[in-house]
Amino acid sequence: MLTLDFINVGNGDSILVRELRGGQQRFAMLVDCGHDCLVRDDHPAPPDPRSKRIYAGEFLRRHGVTHLDVLLVTHFHRDHIGGLGRVLEAVTVDRLLTTYAPPPDAGALHPDEARDLPKAARNLLRCVDLYAAALRTHPGQVGETVVLPGKRLEHLALTEELSMDLLFGEPALYPRQKQLYDEAFSGVRDPYDLIHWGKSMNVSSLRERLFYHGKEIVLGGDAYAHMWETETATPCDILKVPHHASLSSTTRKLLHLLQPKIAVVCVAAGRPDERPHPYIISLLREFAQEVYFTDAVDLPGLVEPAFHESVHLEIE
Repeated sequence: MLTLDFINVGNGDSILVRELRGGQQRFAMLVDCGHDCLVRDDHPAPPDPRSKRIYAGEFLRRHGVTHLDVLLVTHFHRDHIGGLGRVLEAVTVDRLLTTYAPPPDAGALHPDEARDLPKAARNLLRCVDLYAAALRTHPGQVGETVVLPGKRLEHLALTEELSMDLLFGEPALYPRQKQLYDEAFSGVRDPYDLIHWGKSMNVSSLRERLFYHGKEIVLGGDAYAHMWETETATPCDILKVPHHASLSSTTRKLLHLLQPKIAVVCVAAGRPDERPHPYIISLLREFAQEVYFTDAVDLPGLVEPAFHESVHLEIE
C-alpha cells in the first residue's frame, strides 16, 4: 500500500510518501519540509483553537518515521525548505535529492546584517541560509547528497512497485542558480542578480510524477501553469496543485490535460494574497471529484474549513 500525507505545515509544502507492507514501512520519501514557522509574519495566527498545523519534523516523530530513504527539495523558497532543520532533528536520510548543494565550507550568510541590500535580496539569502544552516548543523544525518543536473526529465525506480519521474524547468536555470548561490557564500552579492533570481525561483521548481499500481500522482511544486501546459502534463489520479492554488498556478488547459480525480491544495488558511484563489478552486471543482486543503481554509460558498494534521490518502 502507498500512503500520502500532505502535511498541514500552515504556509508551505511537505509531503510524506510511504510504501507499507503489513503495516511496516518499506520505503519513505519526504518532498519538501515546510516553513520554519507555523505562522507567517504577514498574517495573523489561526484564530481557531482547533487548528492542527504541525511542523514536518514533528509530524514525522508523531508517526514513528525515523528514517527517510529519499528527501527531495523542489526549490529553495522558505516555505519549502525552512523546516529542513526540524526534519533532520527527527530522521536520518539515505539520499538528499536537490538541484543545489552548498560548498563544503559554506558559512552563515547573515542576511539580516546585509542592510546594503534590498529586502527582496535579503529574503532570498535568508532562504539559502536556512537550507545551508540545516545541513551544516546536522552533520551525518544525510548519507548522500545527489545534485540533479536539471535535464528536463529523470526516471527513478524507488522500489519494485514505486517509480518517479522528475521534471525540471528550463535547463539553463540550474547553472545560473549554482553561480549565484556559490557567489553569495563567497561574499559576492549583486542586488540586481539576487532580486532577478528571486523572481525566477518558482520557475526552477521541480515537479514529480509518481507511478504505483497503475495510479499516477503529480506533485506540482510551485511551477506556474504556463511552464507545463505541454506533453509532460498527462492524465493523473491525484494532483498536488502547484503554488498553493494561486491565480497563476493552474489553468483550464492544464487541468484538461491532467484530468485529476483528486486535487490537494497545500496552503495556509487566512492568507491575505488570494491563495487559494476562488477562481482556481472553482476550476478544480469542475475537473476533480474531490478537492482537499491541508489547512482549514474557509471560502464562503466554496470551501468549508476542515481541521487535520494532514490530508491522508491511500492507494492499494
